[in-house]
Order: sequence, then C-alpha cells, then structure tokens
Amino acid sequence: MSRIAYFGPQGTFTEQAARTLTVDDELLPVETIPAALAAVRKGEADAACVPVENSVEGPVTATLDGLAEQELLVAVAEALLPVHFTVLARTDGEPIRTVASHPHALAQVRQWLEVNLPDARPVAASSTAAAAVGVRQGEFDAAVTAPVAAEHYPLRVLATEVADVRDARTRFLLLKPPGELPEPTGADRTSIVAAAANRTGTLAELLTELATRGINLTRLDARPTKGNFGEYLFFMDFEGHISEPRIGDALAALRRRCSGLRFLGSHPRADQVAATIQPGAANDDFTGAVDWVAAVRRGELA
Repeated sequence: MSRIAYFGPQGTFTEQAARTLTVDDELLPVETIPAALAAVRKGEADAACVPVENSVEGPVTATLDGLAEQELLVAVAEALLPVHFTVLARTDGEPIRTVASHPHALAQVRQWLEVNLPDARPVAASSTAAAAVGVRQGEFDAAVTAPVAAEHYPLRVLATEVADVRDARTRFLLLKPPGELPEPTGADRTSIVAAAANRTGTLAELLTELATRGINLTRLDARPTKGNFGEYLFFMDFEGHISEPRIGDALAALRRRCSGLRFLGSHPRADQVAATIQPGAANDDFTGAVDWVAAVRRGELA
C-alpha cells in the first residue's frame, strides 16, 4: 500500500482528487502544499496530490514554485474536478459575521456571499478544510468548503452547489520521484519549466520550437526566479508524450535554447482530449525525416 500526501487537512478538494487518483492507498493529510511535496522528497510518502491550476483563479503558485525548486518530482497522473462549494456553519444558529476559506475559494463565491451573507466578513484560511476546523473551534461562524468536508466535520450545512462560475474546474497532479513514466495513450500532457536568458524574443523563441513541430500549448505561466529581479521561469504544458519522436525533438531543441530545463512529467490527460496533429507533424513524419537523413549519409539517396 502506498502513502499519498495531500494538501489537507481532511475535507479539501485535494482529498477528493486524491480519492479519484488512487485505489486502496493510505491518504496522508498535511497542512500545506510545500509540506506535501516535502513528504515525498523525505521518503515519508510515496506520492503527493496537489492542485496546480484553477479555471477561475489561474495557477496555484505554491505548486509551481515547489516543482521548480529542490529535488525533482514528476507528474504521473492528473484529476480535473468541478468546483462547487458547500457552506458549513456553526450549529448554534448564531448570526454569521465571519466566513472563512482559502483565498481562491473566497474569490469564486464572492457574488454568492454578497447576496446571501452580505453582513459576513470574509477571512482567509490556509485551506477550505482549515476553515471548517476554525468553525468547529469557534474562530469563524461559517466556512466555504469542498463537499467532502461535510463528511468529516459535524457542522450545519447552510448551502450546497455554491459557485459564481458554474463550470469552474481545478486540475490536480499526482507527483512522484523520477522513475518509470506512464505509457502514452494518445491523449497525454507533457510539462516542463524553462529558464531562459533575459533578452528580447526569448519566450517567442521557445514557443516557436513547439509551433514549428505542430505541438499545441495548453498552459503557460511565468514565475519570477528568486535570485534575480526581472528574470522568470516559464511553466509550459503541451499536448503529447515524451516517448513520441515529435515531443522528444521539441524537448531537445528547448534544452539547447534554455539555460535550464526541468522535465515535470508526461501523463494521460484527465479530460482524455487527444492531441491535435497538424499535417506534416505526425510522429511518422519525424521518424521518416530522420530515416531519410540517415539514408543520405549512407549514400543511398541522391
């Protein structure tokens, strides 16, 4: 049985995601995203489940920073969850003056709070579940939580299916130390973080390496390097698997252009969307071109 550390405590969306990504594994809640990653790096857990991006609030910067630093961890699977919240309140029926949650969650229910709890003051908590714990301990009057929190905390359910954006989703990664990668499926995602020189056209050059090979970019985020003001790391997700010739060719080109390139994994996409292949950019086109060059070098072709 494997141990899976996840961004807790019990009752977070990350717990729900971890449940979908593992079977009969022990789930280990920890207080922060860095703590989940550290548990794997220290050997205290076999994998970590953490959020990486939200369709409303964008990237989860703690995850991006954690993947760019320290020992390498790679993504082997992902989960995509709809984000509909449950609002839990104290059981004594007292007026609700404070409502707590993770900042990302509060941002996604701002309109609902203005309409339904106009007198309540929003308070940031380290996670949605930590907000529920705070309600239990009397620190807050209500909490915006993941639906699974109602299973763990005996609080009054004030509302369910709460969301300002009905189709909001969050993507989660299952991260492990480097090792055997998942097999390609035809509907895969590859992730990297690139450090490039701070000069005109650098990012355009990196993206061109993907575009000229017909590789579709699915996410691009920039995070500042900690040591040099004005210099950034570029986090990229794109369609395809590193085992494919076209992806391997692109990664080799990016490695030549970048001062640092970190491979963050190739794994099946949760939405099972197949890669878009442009004419002339199929894997057979790349292998055929290599074979042709080899034949020319052997003098077999004019």
